[in-house]
Amino acid sequence: MPGHHIDRATEDIRREIISIISNLKDPRVAGKLLTVARVSVSSDLSWAKIYVSDFAGLDSAKEACRGLDSAKGYIRKLLGNNLHLRKAPELVFIADDSVKKGIDIFDKLKDKNNENQC
Repeated sequence: MPGHHIDRATEDIRREIISIISNLKDPRVAGKLLTVARVSVSSDLSWAKIYVSDFAGLDSAKEACRGLDSAKGYIRKLLGNNLHLRKAPELVFIADDSVKKGIDIFDKLKDKNNENQC
């Protein structure tokens, strides 16, 4: 049964991180189409890896991760307060290009479908 606790905590952290990121004022983060692709949490909730993706590509996601790293303490404080955690997990932000890859695959499938219809 401990797996359910970790899954629930992971989803709660993901939801809160998305909310916090959307309110940041850092120009490396604000105004970008960022999404949290995945969150990986340790079994004791001492750390969390947050995979951040941007619709503009991997370079933009890396720039956003640098901005998120500089605001890591603020994000961690808000996360702990909002989720009422005794100890908020250490955060590691990782740039991910899964959204861009998904869009590329969708475009290829759409082109293939259009070829088959003619």
